[in-house]
Order: sequence, then C-alpha cells, then structure tokens
Amino acid sequence: MASRSAVLAIDLINPFDFPGASSLLRETNRILPNVRRVLRRARAADVPVIYCNDNFGQWRSDFRSNVDLCAGEGAAGAEVVREIVPSMLDYFVLKPKHSAFFETPLRILLNQLGVKRLALVGIAADSCVLNTALDAHMREYEVAVVRDAVASETSARTRRALELLRTDRPVRVIGTRAALRWLGA
Repeated sequence: MASRSAVLAIDLINPFDFPGASSLLRETNRILPNVRRVLRRARAADVPVIYCNDNFGQWRSDFRSNVDLCAGEGAAGAEVVREIVPSMLDYFVLKPKHSAFFETPLRILLNQLGVKRLALVGIAADSCVLNTALDAHMREYEVAVVRDAVASETSARTRRALELLRTDRPVRVIGTRAALRWLGA
C-alpha cells in the first residue's frame, strides 16, 4: 500500500506515580474506551500498532519488563495497562524524552514498515503527544491526533494542545470514527 498507516500509542504503559498522576489517570480512564477501539480495529486491519513509551529513566529496562511493572499489583495504572496490553505482534519503542522520534529508532521502524500516515493516541496530549505530532509533521508524515483518545492532566490542557495542533493544518485533529476510516481500519 502506497500510503501505509500505523497507530502510535504514546506513554500508555505507565506507572502513574508522579506529581499530577492521579488527575492524568482519571482523564486516561475517560479516553480508554476509544483507545481500545482504535487499537483493536488497527490490529484487525493489519495496521501496525507501535507503543512509544517512556523508559522512566531506567536505562537497563526493556519494554516487556515495563509492561509487567506497570500492570503489577499495587501499580496505580495497572487497570489501564491491563486494558491495553500490547499484543505479541505490536511494536514498541522506548523513548528518553517527550517526542517518540527523539533519540529513538522510530523513524527506521516506520521506514521499514513503509508507513506514511500516523494516528496518535495516548498521554499526555499537552506534552508527549504534542511533541510527537509536531516531530512527525516535521518529518513529512501525514499525522492525525485522535482527539477523543488523548488526555492530559485536565481537559482544559488537552483542549489547548489540540487547538495548537489545529493551527498547523497538516496535523489533523479527528475523532475515533474518522480515525478508523482514515487509517483504513
């Protein structure tokens, strides 16, 4: 396919153990049904799902151990992680900073998969999602942020981030239904 799509699931594997995490967890639970829907439909349509996740400053960790840690007993975000646990066919990239492109192999992976279009879901809309969307646009990918599948610590912060993205016309801000059509899922 000339315009192959992928879904970037940003920072959803999360321990929610930082200042402001309880607010972000509440907002994440609100968007979780839409996130699950996008991930499920993408997988069913053979659209690659790529988890782009913080390494939490643990330089010796790997993605699967982060999933286990964040889904483990007593982890604040365990229920969220268990709802969107990656399949064995999903891809992952550990990132050291806000953008999924910064100092990661994401671009190499996208090139190998032939991806030209990206749909972004995840947290936080006003930080990691925003930075990843702008970096993807700068790298000439077609980008859509799924507005009802991203969250920040407050809905106001999410709205501000989405408004900022709307001013950069090549970055689309669309709902879940439109995202599923746009992805071809």
